[in-house]
Amino acid sequence: MATGNHSIVTEFILAGLTEKPELQLLLFLFFLGVYVVTVMGNLGMITLIGISSHLHTPMYYFLSSLSFIDLCYSTVIIPKMLVNFVTEKNIIAYPECMTQLYFFIFFIISEGHILAVMAYDRYVAICKPLLYNVTMSYQVCSWLVVEVYMMGFIGATVHTGCMLRVVFCKDKIINHYFCDLFPLLELSCSSTYINELVLLCLSAFNILAPTLAIFGSYVSIIASILRIHSTEGRSKAFGTCSSHILAVTVFCGSAAFMYLQPSNVSSMEQSKVSSVFYTTIVPMLNPLIYSLRNKDVKVVLNKLIEKRLFCCCNEREPAERIIDHRNHSSVTEFILSGLTELPEPQLPLFLLFRIYMVTVVGNMGMITLIGLSSYLHTPTCYFLSSLSFIDLCQSTVITAKMLVKFVTEKNFISYTECMTQLYLFLVFAIAEIHMLAAMAYDCYVAFCNPLLYNVIMSYHICFWLTVGVYTLGITGSTIHTGFMQLVFSKANVVNHYFCDLFLLLQLSCSSININELLVLGLSAFNILTPALTIFASYSFIISSILHIRSTEGRSKAFSTSSHISAVTIFYGSAAFMYLQPSNVSSIDQSKVPSVFCTIIVSMLNPMIYSLRNKDVKFALKKILESRACS
Repeated sequence: MATGNHSIVTEFILAGLTEKPELQLLLFLFFLGVYVVTVMGNLGMITLIGISSHLHTPMYYFLSSLSFIDLCYSTVIIPKMLVNFVTEKNIIAYPECMTQLYFFIFFIISEGHILAVMAYDRYVAICKPLLYNVTMSYQVCSWLVVEVYMMGFIGATVHTGCMLRVVFCKDKIINHYFCDLFPLLELSCSSTYINELVLLCLSAFNILAPTLAIFGSYVSIIASILRIHSTEGRSKAFGTCSSHILAVTVFCGSAAFMYLQPSNVSSMEQSKVSSVFYTTIVPMLNPLIYSLRNKDVKVVLNKLIEKRLFCCCNEREPAERIIDHRNHSSVTEFILSGLTELPEPQLPLFLLFRIYMVTVVGNMGMITLIGLSSYLHTPTCYFLSSLSFIDLCQSTVITAKMLVKFVTEKNFISYTECMTQLYLFLVFAIAEIHMLAAMAYDCYVAFCNPLLYNVIMSYHICFWLTVGVYTLGITGSTIHTGFMQLVFSKANVVNHYFCDLFLLLQLSCSSININELLVLGLSAFNILTPALTIFASYSFIISSILHIRSTEGRSKAFSTSSHISAVTIFYGSAAFMYLQPSNVSSIDQSKVPSVFCTIIVSMLNPMIYSLRNKDVKFALKKILESRACS
């Protein structure tokens, strides 16, 4: 073996969390949601601390550094981890693997030391309050943060430098979901004595040193708290420490369990579970643990909300600056403006949108046909019947009230009825998006893993996928509607044909910061996650089809493109409707695509997915023949 070459292999394969195919999609959706929450939480915390002078203190200076570290090292790990869930083999190049290892070690060491610095800050604040401003001056805080990053830089450089000297054998499967030290050392066919010695020393220092600093700080803090005579004072002081201790315990415990143990294969399997906590869960929880339960952060949020409320009311109601915040809404009903206010098109539009009957007949017929025919009791048709049910319900929620507008001068809708319509619309709209993703995944399994289809798409898996679809719909709808407890101005005309989020937010005279953040976050998750699932599924499907040599076989396989057409129409209209700034002009523009999203797609789906399907035609023919014979 040539000693001049650092490695025989030029790439590795990440084994991931599990090799079970039925869990891949569920894990992809779970960790994508975790990553979205992590990014939003940490970026939001950094932004809030940056714009608020009330939070320009040493404690929040360190907290913003912690949020930055959490954001960075979760970004180093999770995106590559997500790739493993949607690809058959997650290949990572040697330089890319070393880069991931370097930045992971850099930020993970920095996290341990920043937690120790934050514990020291609390020690000074509670035990030496009179000297706090002197001890924790701006210069001291800056040097402490520099020291934190220097420790990360030194540790990452030493570890990665030693790893570059290792010679790897032909076995290139890393038994983990990212490039970490122990899994890489398992693949070495050269001596790893120096690496293990360095690993033991640096890991012991970078875990024990911060742990001792935290332990020493909290021993002194607890001793000071116990000297407080009042129960209220003790409770308040302990409240500032409990969340920090909890997060530190989870982080240091999982890190110690993973690294302070022998480097053998069995321990690697155990370490995957513990590493999930400190690489994905802890970065998501830290903004909640350190910030949302903190009174200073709540005060700042309230001030921002009050400022937004004052500006909003000055712009919309200059003469009425005093609003009773105890009432959620100053109006008891809204007026839906409809598609158009011109009187001439009302009757033609009323006749046109009686296509609702086509939607009802088509979807009810599809549900009945699938239920009656045992020939259609397959996973594909099981999802199709759920899609038809969703389409039927969604169109009923929207179209029935829309038709009233065409035959009445003013289409009134009560506040309660409006919130109910909003809730049900969101439930079925979100459920439809994820059901389309489940159907795409079903097609992927049928095309790419036909021999394992009955195992992967078993009744239990199909059932739980459907439950997951409705759970996501109910969760998203409950969150959105729950935060619609806003103060509305006297202008109660909803510039749409149904109660939708952006239109109601336009009428609000209270702060909608949280609502806009939720719309952005949940819309991104509920559109991008299924879209990526569908894109990945059809990428593999097309790749499999292109391997078919016969033209007839390719033509037959490509006939599933009707699903792609419906998905394109649905996602295009939904993205055009929601992924744009919430201003009045965009609301007017969104009426046309929303018609496709809420009405036309529900009517077309039975035709796109069913009437062009040979299995459905065969089942329908069988039923008609049996009916004729009887």
